[in-house]
Amino acid sequence: MPPIRGRRGRPRRKPREVYADRGYDHDKYRRLLRARGITPRIARRGVAHGSGLGKTRWGVERSFAWLHAFKRLRTRYERRADIHLGLLQLACALICYRHLPSF
Repeated sequence: MPPIRGRRGRPRRKPREVYADRGYDHDKYRRLLRARGITPRIARRGVAHGSGLGKTRWGVERSFAWLHAFKRLRTRYERRADIHLGLLQLACALICYRHLPSF
């Protein structure tokens, strides 16, 4: 993982905390993160909504929605990983191009 910019000193190589949705609510994942010194922020299953994680995760969910507009990425038809990665990079470039202000 590339260094994370922030305060002075040696750059961090890992995040301070990880935000996840209910799909990752398992003690195994929480233990793995804590063992690496990362604070898990994972929504609990069976608990009413309103934990506040949606305020942070909406950017990720929106990005997935943009990528799902490309059918070949939504349903993976490519067997080779390098071709799939190339299509993913092309889709990201198109998304960025569409959201840049035109001059």
